Amino acid sequence: MILGFGEIMMRVAPSGFARFRQCLPGSVDVTFGGGEANVCGSLALLGRPARYVTALPDHAMADALIGWQRSLGIDTSHILRREGRLGVYYLETGANQRSSTVVYDRAGSSVALAGPEEYGFDAALEGVTRVHVTGITPAISENGFLSTLELVKKASQRGAKVSCDLNFRKKLWRWREGTSSKDLANQCMTQILPMVDLVIGNEADAEDVLGIRAEGTAVEQGRIQAEAYTEVAGKICERFGNVSLVAITLRESVSASHNNWGGMLFDAKANRAHFAPLNDRGEYQPYQIRDIVDRVGGGDSFAAGLLYALDSDEYGRPADAIRFAVAASCLKHSLPGDMNYVTLSEIKALAGGQASGRVQR
Repeated sequence: MILGFGEIMMRVAPSGFARFRQCLPGSVDVTFGGGEANVCGSLALLGRPARYVTALPDHAMADALIGWQRSLGIDTSHILRREGRLGVYYLETGANQRSSTVVYDRAGSSVALAGPEEYGFDAALEGVTRVHVTGITPAISENGFLSTLELVKKASQRGAKVSCDLNFRKKLWRWREGTSSKDLANQCMTQILPMVDLVIGNEADAEDVLGIRAEGTAVEQGRIQAEAYTEVAGKICERFGNVSLVAITLRESVSASHNNWGGMLFDAKANRAHFAPLNDRGEYQPYQIRDIVDRVGGGDSFAAGLLYALDSDEYGRPADAIRFAVAASCLKHSLPGDMNYVTLSEIKALAGGQASGRVQR
């Protein structure tokens, strides 16, 4: 059983690629999403037992959210109901040279207000072999940070493995006056990482959170030097001796509609990095995703794919695990919403080289 902990929000977005000023007053699409919840949902859809812990208000919208999670197969029995509000994020999906934009409205949410003593983590950890957290929930409030820290401490004491997606959000990490967002992220996440065995991040997270930069990379310009992340991962493992694996997604943003997508998994014990996807010559060659439907949740689908693969007989080796994870997350870009609804057979097909998108009859 894997346990994910964090904040899940209501997602409000215009249909397709419209802007809010085009559709309001009028109708919008309302769904739900959150980093850790997305991972649990993906794993549950792939047939793995997943439990999600969060704090939600006691009203009809939160009831609908829990019902949706249950429909995915997620264990919601340890969700805390308390005062506060349901966080919201507003999304405009970009296209071509216009970037996607996110506006957060999550101050005063139930997760932001709940202290670590409220959750009943000991009971929630029964039967759990892995806990998955991110840097998003610690970024929303001091209570979010303290709750995440308490959970990973308890998980570590019980012998459960802990994975952490750094997930730096520059619009968050503002709850300590006089401290910059990057400094606050560093101060908090360096307290969490000593309990972590698997670190996950995107091409910029290690620099933003830990100050470890990949040479030759310019993320804002969409330029990635993939080989440089071997050194980045090695430095993370040196700094945190408990970390045995570091996974990094490698996104080259040609435009909002066209991204090149791949990933790396560094095995500290073997001191070796594995990249995916590879071409016929065994060289790293990212997927070219030229017509992105929705990139939100791409990193979460990568994390879920990796956790699924590492715990499987077929894809348990690092080289196979990163191939599976990158394929799963590549396919997520074809779906609207936060959740990755692709099937195991679809992931296996792409990981095995079937990338044509032909109709399956």
